[in-house]
Amino acid sequence: MNFLRRRLSDSSFVANLPNGYMTDLQRPDSSTSSPASPAMERRHPQPLAASFSSPGSSLFSSFSSAMKQTSAAPSGLMEPPGPSAPVVQRPRILLVIDDAHTDWAKYFHGKKVNGEIEIRVEQAEFSELNLAAYVTGGCMVDMQVLRNGTKVVRSFKPDFILVRQHAYSMALGEDYRSLVIGLQYGGLPAVNSLYSVYNFCSKPWVFSQLIKIFHSLGPEKFPLVEQTFFPNHKPMLTAPHFPVVVKLGHAHAGMGKIKVENQHDYQDITSMVAMAKTYATTEAFIDSKYDIRIQKIGSNYKAYMRTSISGNWKANTGSAMLEQVAMTERYRLWVDSCSEMFGGLDICAVKAVHSKDGRDYIIEVMDSSMPLIGEHVEEDKQLMADLVVSKMSQLLIPGGTVPSSLRPWAPQMKPAKSPGPAQLGPPLGQPQPRPPTQGGPRQTQSPQPPRTGSPSQQRLSPQGQQPLSSPSGSPQQQRSPGSPQLSRASGGSSPNQAAKPGAPLASQPRPPVQGRSASQQGEDSKKPAPPHPHLNKSQSLTTSLSTSDTSQRGTPSEDEAKAETIRNLRKSFASLFSD
Repeated sequence: MNFLRRRLSDSSFVANLPNGYMTDLQRPDSSTSSPASPAMERRHPQPLAASFSSPGSSLFSSFSSAMKQTSAAPSGLMEPPGPSAPVVQRPRILLVIDDAHTDWAKYFHGKKVNGEIEIRVEQAEFSELNLAAYVTGGCMVDMQVLRNGTKVVRSFKPDFILVRQHAYSMALGEDYRSLVIGLQYGGLPAVNSLYSVYNFCSKPWVFSQLIKIFHSLGPEKFPLVEQTFFPNHKPMLTAPHFPVVVKLGHAHAGMGKIKVENQHDYQDITSMVAMAKTYATTEAFIDSKYDIRIQKIGSNYKAYMRTSISGNWKANTGSAMLEQVAMTERYRLWVDSCSEMFGGLDICAVKAVHSKDGRDYIIEVMDSSMPLIGEHVEEDKQLMADLVVSKMSQLLIPGGTVPSSLRPWAPQMKPAKSPGPAQLGPPLGQPQPRPPTQGGPRQTQSPQPPRTGSPSQQRLSPQGQQPLSSPSGSPQQQRSPGSPQLSRASGGSSPNQAAKPGAPLASQPRPPVQGRSASQQGEDSKKPAPPHPHLNKSQSLTTSLSTSDTSQRGTPSEDEAKAETIRNLRKSFASLFSD
């Protein structure tokens, strides 16, 4: 004991111990606890790889950690990774901009984005909305609506928008283009797109796109009405022929349209344009037999014919008879061509006039704010709801490339780095074998006689792999990755270089060869490098304590012997330093 006290009180010996080792010895006996957390054990299927691959640790730290982890593995202390709980996705908020006459929530009832995520519908008119848009924070919408005489105030961040209301109308004095800009500023997807909604806030601007289609397809395939644009009243001197239809500014539902029969009336209208301080258009009056409307909702097409009964030259004013007609290829070409403007229109309609002389004239195109007509209004609303859900699935979860949170990807565990390709363990996903001990048979194709010995003579191979014999069959040296001999042999390089897979094989630690005694291995280890006094005395201390304790207890099982050896080591060191 005096010898041990002198050796353990030596400053050079204590300096070689790892940080915190002395304080760890004085803690209460916790030999059954694993030094690695359960998360680390789950991350590394082979627990010995972490303890033996740290080049900076000493022999005592590596040996004790390996013994405790080896004793914990067969006892079932390693926690298996449990099944991950499904993550509940927040519902996607759909903002429908429409009047209160249509309850859009019932059309989206039971529908889910990608079949998994719920949809929460918020409905309001443009006049009931306000917002604040940010560069990185998206768009925050404030809504103040009246529901059954109760004022409802809510703030939310919409994920998608369905626009079913005009954003601008001069006749009603409604200008909500600033809200459209704010929604576009927040980067919100919509049906139709906010870019197209803003462009539809000026009818002459939309008509200019019809002119491009007219020049592209020709007058036979795309018969566009002749129209003249005036930015103000000054150029409006006269019309080439009468009667003409004068349209002032941007309005809907027949507002702002005047039929002019002669030059005197035309001059009067010119003065009205000057008072309105807006642009105006003139087009030849067509004595129509009926109006034609071709609508497209997604991939669904419908064509309607409307005939005036009251005799008004505006077919959408007064009494009219509406009936659905066959969808011809001519009509399909019209609506398909118009649906390509402004980056694409998911919902649109083309209005045309069929004159009494049998000719057709395209006069207007409408976007998603178009009114629904006919006997299939409910069907059209359901088609719009299905279109919105489809667009939300494509835009919010693009093409299925983003995995659903309800089915997360399986966790990928990185294998521990091995010294060389010859020492690679079994692939991940298979049960990892226990590191073989020298007291049991070798798990190789060429069996060797079993060998028994004391726990002090049992050496574990680096990285927790099975010991493999060299191709030549010559005995190899046994070194710990943290031994002083290996540190000196590296030539002053960093400790991590010793564990890199690309390092030369000569610098890698070799597992012991079965059937060799501890004395023979000690002789082989002394040949390439001079003996280190501290390491040899530490090994002798470990051997003497474990051998004497094993002889007293007889021949217990290997796991109990390892655990008992660690406990005796800790108690011996604690008693020495406590004196």
